[in-house]
Amino acid sequence: MAASTPMKPAVMTAAPTQANAAQRYEVRRADLPLSCPLPSMALWNSHPRVYLPIEAENGESDCPYCGAHFVLVD
Repeated sequence: MAASTPMKPAVMTAAPTQANAAQRYEVRRADLPLSCPLPSMALWNSHPRVYLPIEAENGESDCPYCGAHFVLVD
């Protein structure tokens, strides 16, 4: 029987951020259109993507799924 070699974990170069980890997010106009979860977040452990009308809501918007609060800072 051959000796087994331990498996090395896969290394991801650009890991997505954890979805819905914070309750308040600051976003910029360059990030529009705004969606929750943000494009940089992993979707597999989150809710369906929803687009938020932050400009129509005076620069602040809440996600109806997770309650995350988004603030437009510029």
